Amino acid sequence: MLRTARLGLVMLAAASALSGCVAGRELPKHAANASPAPASSQTAQAAGLGTEYRTITFTRGERQLETTIVWPAEGQGRLPVILFGHGLGGLPPFYGELLKRWAAAGFVVAAPAFPETRFGVDKVEIRDVPNQPADLSAVLDGLIALAASDPIRQRIDPERVAAAGHSAGAISALGMFTANGFEGRDERIDAGIILAGNSLGVGEKFTGDPVPLLFVHTTGDPIVPSAIGRGAYRAVPWPKGFLTLPGKEHITPYLAPADPAFPTVVTATTDFLRWALLKDGQAGQRLRKMPNLESKF
Repeated sequence: MLRTARLGLVMLAAASALSGCVAGRELPKHAANASPAPASSQTAQAAGLGTEYRTITFTRGERQLETTIVWPAEGQGRLPVILFGHGLGGLPPFYGELLKRWAAAGFVVAAPAFPETRFGVDKVEIRDVPNQPADLSAVLDGLIALAASDPIRQRIDPERVAAAGHSAGAISALGMFTANGFEGRDERIDAGIILAGNSLGVGEKFTGDPVPLLFVHTTGDPIVPSAIGRGAYRAVPWPKGFLTLPGKEHITPYLAPADPAFPTVVTATTDFLRWALLKDGQAGQRLRKMPNLESKF
């Protein structure tokens, strides 16, 4: 699990260095309860790399889920959805460079700021992580409940959805596939990406129809050791892959373009998403040929 103070400092520094999508500045806040934001707040803003973003606050009970949504600026038609969970002490903007690359590749990315583990709370509450799989499900509920006239609702395809996350957010994504998640398996999720994550708090009782999962981990991760991530990977009974990255970083390979491993993360995860959600056979072939990928796809 993450050392919260260090993570907050490192991510804040990383956020100031990121360009484009929502990094380094406060996002506009909109209030919504599985419904569209007011008309005056529906204007999309440029995020870079040919993408746009908007924030909508969905709710689950008393939990406020301020959600950053990124999608391609050009084109029409419905696109697969990626639900993304940030790490302890993080925020969706810290991962802006990764999220907008997924969006530019033809996906709608929805990333909530978790109410008890986000950057800026008085105390990051590690024990709240098992509640977060249900938060990701609630964001999907909210997207589906948007008015038919909403530009975001017009772009999403709720029949093609992936869950992804980093560190504690990866645990949250993994919990959407297990019986031990806060509300159990979400059968609407068709694929998962686990970046430097494990199964702590959500268990390894995978239930429901098989879906492919991609795990990504550095060899010397000092916060979530690779062996722990591999333990969760071995427990998955479905098509799966484990991509090993060289180095001892827990954070920068997933959010900092300057990190040498970042392009590999982008390439592998994008090809995985294209293969799993768009049935792109060429993307699947490229993925299986990647160095340092243990594949059972």
